[in-house]
Amino acid sequence: MSETSGAGILPCQSLEALIASEAIAADRPFDPDQVQPASLDLRLGVRAWRVRASFLPRPGRTVADRLADVMMHEIDLSAGAVLERGCVYIAELQERLALPKGVSARANPKSSTGRVDVFVRLLTDHQPAFDDVADGYRGPAFVEIAPQTFPVLVRAGTRLNQLRLKRGDPPRLATLSVGVDLESEAVAGFRARRHAGVVDMDRVGGHDPRDFWEPLTPRRGELLLDPGEFYILASREAVEIPVLQAAEMTPIDPSVGEFRVHYAGFFDPGFGAAEAGATGSRGVLEVRSHETPFLLEHGQTVARLVFEPLTERPSRLYGEGGSHYQRQGLKLSKHFRPWS
Repeated sequence: MSETSGAGILPCQSLEALIASEAIAADRPFDPDQVQPASLDLRLGVRAWRVRASFLPRPGRTVADRLADVMMHEIDLSAGAVLERGCVYIAELQERLALPKGVSARANPKSSTGRVDVFVRLLTDHQPAFDDVADGYRGPAFVEIAPQTFPVLVRAGTRLNQLRLKRGDPPRLATLSVGVDLESEAVAGFRARRHAGVVDMDRVGGHDPRDFWEPLTPRRGELLLDPGEFYILASREAVEIPVLQAAEMTPIDPSVGEFRVHYAGFFDPGFGAAEAGATGSRGVLEVRSHETPFLLEHGQTVARLVFEPLTERPSRLYGEGGSHYQRQGLKLSKHFRPWS
């Protein structure tokens, strides 16, 4: 079976066709590895703005209109700039959209962005919701950036989020509960250190993890989440995404626990799949407790994976040609050297 019928997520060859037709365009050439099996990495532009508050453009207003109300000062990203934790920024993206009728999109932070606790959300004109791009949207795109734990160094071309395009309204094929692993490793997780240094978001393997993270060895399969702290944990279950599907990990609802899991939620087709050279990679969980301490137990459900069909089989799968996160267990973001 090579195709699915009707609505679905667009695979990489469809994204490349949209780029060729300039339905997705940019002022500079696209990077060779920018198109993923079922998503497109988005690149920061030259300009960003420190703002005093997050916002949404209501229908009939543009992001630029609304930006004028909350802007504090402009930042030039051409040579790089440090974005401080606890502050909110808006940056223009290099990509602009002219989507065909019947095609909409949804954005999510990249895995490496979520794993350093940078809160990222897409903004488009006239859209009163973060991360959703309306059917047939034509216009620019912006990203809200709010570092929560570490200050980060970014520059024009840095990729913090990604876009998934879809035709119609794809059905949910399945929902998989994801539990947390607090037993299988000598180090079962990491807690972010407060007052650590700057993370360069384009520097792969260039940071000593011990300067930024504290290893955790839970007792009796339990971990007490402290309010306001940020944790990296792993799923108990191996995750496998079929080649004709994509998945999104959704934040947990309050009925299961007062914490948020997984700021970066896209899984491309082939993640953890034998056909892509892997056998069930673990999902890495980015966890932040809310107002109260919460005692997490081994195997406890912390998130859910929602699967949707692709319109056709992608011409390449996740992990083919190399990946930082295929076959992963508990793993920090690509910015850090392996823990030893």
